[in-house]
Amino acid sequence: MAIFTHADLQPIITQYGYWGVGVIVGLESMGIPLPGETVLVLAAVYAAANQDMNIALVVAAASIGSIIGDNLGYSIGRRYGYPLLLRHGKKINMSEDRIKLGQYLFMHYGGKIVFVGRFIALLRILAAFLAGVNKMPWLSFLFANATGAILWASVFGFGGYVFGELLFKVHSAWAPLVLGFAIAGFFGVGYLLHRYEKQLIIRAKKELPGPLESYQVK
Repeated sequence: MAIFTHADLQPIITQYGYWGVGVIVGLESMGIPLPGETVLVLAAVYAAANQDMNIALVVAAASIGSIIGDNLGYSIGRRYGYPLLLRHGKKINMSEDRIKLGQYLFMHYGGKIVFVGRFIALLRILAAFLAGVNKMPWLSFLFANATGAILWASVFGFGGYVFGELLFKVHSAWAPLVLGFAIAGFFGVGYLLHRYEKQLIIRAKKELPGPLESYQVK
């Protein structure tokens, strides 16, 4: 469950600005279930409506927060992760199937998962931690993490800024329609990713049968 509601986020953005964006994105990247992507988009829309916030600095704050948070999450995962995951994984929606899926993905794709994970809600929170758990080499992790973080922050930051400008310019009668298309697209992508996750879990269970403890990476 998210610690902040959407109603809490606007005061954080208006009061703390770039620091608020960077800290929330960083904590989410570290593994705490915070709405990092939402605060980035809201800050971008706010920047479109207010000249006192620069969209380039919003993107920079999100990128830096993401990279720092991911590296902290990676360190925690590498040192303490697997026992914590086995004991408390279900509390953060990491079932045994999903833990095996993470192991399977890092065995086959490594850096690609860290890079693409920036754009998927659950992986954005856990990719760095799982990279540490699965002993991914740090330099490979850092490169994939930094490039993914910068691209993610740019896509959602500048995309949110353009969307905000469009929303403020269109006639009030069209604004709900534009917003409706954006929401439909978001949930449509989420549905497709959920379906693909089930297929990947089936592959992971076939390749990694038996108890989870058998596949702990040394």
